[in-house]
Amino acid sequence: MSKDNLLALKDDMIAFIEGHGLLRLPGFVTEDVPSVLWDGKGNPDAWKDFVEMAKHAGAPFLTFSEVTLEREELDALMEEASEMNYPDEEATELVEAEWLRKYAGKLGYIQLGFVHQGLVFLHETTTEWYDRYMSLLEDIESFNDIVIDDHHHHDDEEE
Repeated sequence: MSKDNLLALKDDMIAFIEGHGLLRLPGFVTEDVPSVLWDGKGNPDAWKDFVEMAKHAGAPFLTFSEVTLEREELDALMEEASEMNYPDEEATELVEAEWLRKYAGKLGYIQLGFVHQGLVFLHETTTEWYDRYMSLLEDIESFNDIVIDDHHHHDDEEE
């Protein structure tokens, strides 16, 4: 199975979930929902244990969410990184964004979840490139927040 594209794993997950008689609810559980993240301890098949736990807990369904790196998102990221680092074309963020191009169209993240006694239990599977993509997004957002805060600070001084 490719470590750069989770498409085959997604198919395996769907078959396994349906084989256990569980339904899939297309939905993403956000960080602001009280949740417990499954610790797979480096076991690539930990998601199977997670699905079996959901069934054992009596969950009627699992939430199922996936993220594919879209070329448009990557182009927007490149533009932001470029604006952030102009005129430096060798900036780390630009090099990283360019490196990500080869993963456009690939599936890099799958989240499974189920609710039990008021808590959401989650299992996440990611690729290395997806983790790097998310880190780059966070870096650029942090930079933009600093620029915006700095701009507001200067506006306050002028009044």
